[in-house]
Amino acid sequence: MDSSSSSSHSPSAAAAPAPDAGRYTFSPKLRWQPEVEEYFAAAYGRDRFARISEALARPSRYSCIRVNTLKSSTDAVMHKLMDLGSGPHVLNYNSQPDQSVKEVIVSRKCAESVLRGAQVFVPGVLACSSHVEKGDKVAVSVAIEQPVKDGGWAVGITRGTVLQGLQSDVHYEERNGLYIGQGTSAMPRSGIFRVPHGIAVEMTERVYKLPSFNDVLEGEIFLQNLPSVVAAHVLDPQPGERILDMCAAPGGKTTAIAILMRDKGEVVALDRSHNKVMDILKLASEMDLNCIKAYKLDALKSVRKTDEATNVGMGEAIKTLAEDSGPCHVTVDVRATNVNEESSTTTVVVQSETEQLFSVDDKNPESRKYVSKAELRKNLRRMKNGPGRNNCSGGRVEKSKGFFPNSFDRVLLDAPCSALGLRPRLFAGEETLESLKTHAKYQRRMFDQAVKLVRPGGVIVYSTCTINPGENEALVRYALDTYKFLSLVSQHPKVGGPGIVGSCELFNKTYTEEWLTEHEAELVQRFDPSSPVDTIGFFIAKFNVGERQMMSAKSQEHTFGQGRLYGYTHGGNCSSYPLKFCQVFKIHCCSRNHCSL
Repeated sequence: MDSSSSSSHSPSAAAAPAPDAGRYTFSPKLRWQPEVEEYFAAAYGRDRFARISEALARPSRYSCIRVNTLKSSTDAVMHKLMDLGSGPHVLNYNSQPDQSVKEVIVSRKCAESVLRGAQVFVPGVLACSSHVEKGDKVAVSVAIEQPVKDGGWAVGITRGTVLQGLQSDVHYEERNGLYIGQGTSAMPRSGIFRVPHGIAVEMTERVYKLPSFNDVLEGEIFLQNLPSVVAAHVLDPQPGERILDMCAAPGGKTTAIAILMRDKGEVVALDRSHNKVMDILKLASEMDLNCIKAYKLDALKSVRKTDEATNVGMGEAIKTLAEDSGPCHVTVDVRATNVNEESSTTTVVVQSETEQLFSVDDKNPESRKYVSKAELRKNLRRMKNGPGRNNCSGGRVEKSKGFFPNSFDRVLLDAPCSALGLRPRLFAGEETLESLKTHAKYQRRMFDQAVKLVRPGGVIVYSTCTINPGENEALVRYALDTYKFLSLVSQHPKVGGPGIVGSCELFNKTYTEEWLTEHEAELVQRFDPSSPVDTIGFFIAKFNVGERQMMSAKSQEHTFGQGRLYGYTHGGNCSSYPLKFCQVFKIHCCSRNHCSL
């Protein structure tokens, strides 16, 4: 179940405008590459795209909280949470009229975090007024990338720059209307640019006052964008099913799926980063969810090759130990896994520090080999996963070899994307048409993997956090045209609006893109940041997987994903190549290198 908190626009306690009110305000304008702006204007219309750009530059007025209904209830959580967010507010930065305002300039990414409720941390500070001491009141502004002569973008501020409060200061004019709040310096200027970490400015007044949920009701709630919550509900996981979350980090949708299943069944979560897999496991543990299995695996390698050897050997997932730990007895349990298992592990167990160190063979428990402490430390240093984040002792990650076709009832592919729907976003000039096309190609390859892993009769939900039609509607068009056994289906709940209809031809038809029909557009969900729902930009499509039909022997070729499978027992182009059985189409096909299966 979900709970959302909204707010009305109430004035700040310090609402009197400063004399230079036009400067000390927050009114950002999102900048795009010209060809990208033309592309989006063609997709949305210029007026609507202008509204979307304006909405992306500010945070949402709503904070969506997902309640862990296995540990609490919506009513109980609502009673515990009374803080509401509000904004934008007008702040008075000129508290001492006879003195110039002391200022701190932060990076764009730091400012985007501050707008969502964070403090200003040391690495995010770029410049600071001279003579700033601990406890001083400072105005916080943001430096956003500007066009440079070579056609690129750059901030143009050397970290540690001194601000004099004059028009000759760096980015003086560019920072007009880019003040995000006011705070108290937590350390003097000298400390800000000497220490590697820590809070530099504690924000006391913000243009957007948003509640912080750091360490609040841990395990009972999870702060999550509304469309992400909707995506888990659209998947409609049922107790006892086997579900795959292909790009699972940080685990929000994974845990939402597990809760909807009442923690009954199996949820497989994948990510290629060790630390991110650790985060998923930590979140699952906080929420007391036992049906989640997290593996380290690149989603592009999710499908296990059917011609692998029977034994895949020892896995590389390990339990790490701090190198500076005291004497200990370590038993190493090494197991060769069967091809039917998704992963294999090596487990390191710590025993009494008074005993000697031995390695024990699992097949012959009586055999014991002495291991010196020096050798043990050397092996620990060689462990691939390292000590994990923050050099903590422990941390176990299982590394998967992939999964066989038709292994899952439902697959959620929340694909890595251009993230052009996330907000607040203060700059978008880094994306080009070419980079947007690259994202789309990457997502198609992931979708090809998802199609192979779902059983007939199963479900695929595809989602992104971008406003780019090339990664959304164009992917749906690709899926429906490539896989005739897929069909778009209606979604519940339906919170977002329809998709984009038609096609796009730009730059003398050198850039073309096919989108959706009117009927198809009604079956997907597109979340518009400028709509009254006031969410991030997001897209959801749901597919039913039908029976894959056996191909006719007379067919000379058929397509599957990015590869092609050519003629069969009758010879043709592949007569000189051995045939193998296709696990997806249940037919024999050649094993040429370009075959995608």
